[in-house]
Amino acid sequence: MTGILGKKIGMTRIQEADGKMIPITVIECAPNTITQVKTVEKDGYSALVIGIDSSVKTKKTRPFRHMREFQIAAEEAANFNKGDLITLESMKDVEKVSISGVSKGKGFQGVVRRYHFRGGPRSHGSHFHREPGSVGCRAKPGKIAKGRKLPGHMGVDTVTLRAAKVAYLNADNNLIGIKGAVPGAMGSLIIITKKA
Repeated sequence: MTGILGKKIGMTRIQEADGKMIPITVIECAPNTITQVKTVEKDGYSALVIGIDSSVKTKKTRPFRHMREFQIAAEEAANFNKGDLITLESMKDVEKVSISGVSKGKGFQGVVRRYHFRGGPRSHGSHFHREPGSVGCRAKPGKIAKGRKLPGHMGVDTVTLRAAKVAYLNADNNLIGIKGAVPGAMGSLIIITKKA
């Protein structure tokens, strides 16, 4: 199995053998259900479609609130069947994983918050404090270039952390601890993928 879906619980810390405290993000990975097994013969590639959180009312065609697809090797497809459960036991010997989540929304923000612009002098008489500054061009090309860093909507972006260290694993209680911060609000969907 290449990955599992979970829900962000929050942050805490654990103590290592040498006494050093490590901040970790706790993710609850309830047993995921395989909803479809895709094969090369039928679909052109091999993959597993897994779902989590069936407690909410959903359409008949989508029995789970969250569903994601993980590609697998063609020879592994025969080992899985529709309806099988995937638990944290599949992550028992994994030391590093890739974590994907949707970052918190921060609304409309200026360039100082969004891009860490330094801004102008704070002293009296200065009329340039937190503005982006000059952004225009001359008559040619007569427009603002694409990609210019300007104020706008910030957050709600898919963020992926590669090679995140697994610091804690409790398969009996469906809990996994990732070293450091993980993107997303508490209760949001987190996608954990085994690092190749």
